[in-house]
Amino acid sequence: MSDDATAFVPGHVTGFFSAHPDDDPSIAGSRGAGMTLSQGVTVTVESASETRVRLNDEDVSMPPVEDVLDALGVAATVDAETELPLGAGFGVSGAMALGTALAANSVFETRRSENELITLAHEAEVRAGTGLGDVVAQARGGIPIRVEPGAPTHGTMDGIPARPRIEYVAFGGLSTEEVLSGDTTALTAAGEAALERIREEPTLDRFMQESRQFARDASLLTSRVEAAINDVSDAGGSAAMAMLGETVFAIGTGLSDAGYDPVVCRVHPAGATLNHD
Repeated sequence: MSDDATAFVPGHVTGFFSAHPDDDPSIAGSRGAGMTLSQGVTVTVESASETRVRLNDEDVSMPPVEDVLDALGVAATVDAETELPLGAGFGVSGAMALGTALAANSVFETRRSENELITLAHEAEVRAGTGLGDVVAQARGGIPIRVEPGAPTHGTMDGIPARPRIEYVAFGGLSTEEVLSGDTTALTAAGEAALERIREEPTLDRFMQESRQFARDASLLTSRVEAAINDVSDAGGSAAMAMLGETVFAIGTGLSDAGYDPVVCRVHPAGATLNHD
């Protein structure tokens, strides 16, 4: 057993999705598409007598992380660091759950496979109500398309082969729990229609187009997000809203060209990884 281990999990922005709840959290999930980001969450796990979770040097309550450790039957200190905005649609809680699973498996030698660890993290996110598809997308990397919902043994993944520069501006957060616990009928219908179209034309341009349409059809646009998307369009660029956050992401220099001061990153080429010295 090693003293500690560290994992990196890319951030993830969802462009559109449909919700598929189930009593079995490994089957529950979402269908849709998003982008993983070169900015992400670095998670370090160290054996401890009782569990303690810290994010950016502050103690936090993070039920998905605690759930993962309980499922592995271990107690640990979990230290996570990220430059991503919190609660703004970047999948930070999913990243922390997945990073904890990968690192804890290494520290405590629990001998779980990658799919088993992804499943533990996915189930923890579903039970906490903090996400439905971030974990499986973050495990894959790139621009993942979630064809069927659920953990790896149930879900089906595809992707768009591209790695563009990404810009984003985060105005604030939206409550994932509140949206997912409400009536998702219209949202899911819009997400299913978007998925069908992108599977016919799996391109970056189509992804952005469907993401913009989904935000409108699902009635999730806020005035600030809508204004920024329109500004980028007027400047000749392509932008969309991150689900679920008051965040706008754009391809290339879209936000910069529209006069914003965005954060710049890229699509991450790979999924979550365990780091070694």
